[in-house]
Amino acid sequence: MYTNNKNQKSNSKLQSFILGVCIFLIGISANAQCAMCRAALGGDSNTKKAEAVNDGIVYLMVIPYLLVLIIGYLIYRMYSKKKKAV
Repeated sequence: MYTNNKNQKSNSKLQSFILGVCIFLIGISANAQCAMCRAALGGDSNTKKAEAVNDGIVYLMVIPYLLVLIIGYLIYRMYSKKKKAV
């Protein structure tokens, strides 16, 4: 009976973690924009500027994710080598 309770706690923690990740990944729509960006991209004739700003945002967003993925992969590889050695 004790092990069943332990498994329930483990499942509960896993479900809480998955729920937290899902909530984090859901995008919340917001209309926030700095005054300078609004002024620079305000007209219809500024499509090239708008594309450049969007590309810059994507570039700035991708770099941290790549760093986390690379560090995570290196840690995974380090632990897998330790398990093979033992």
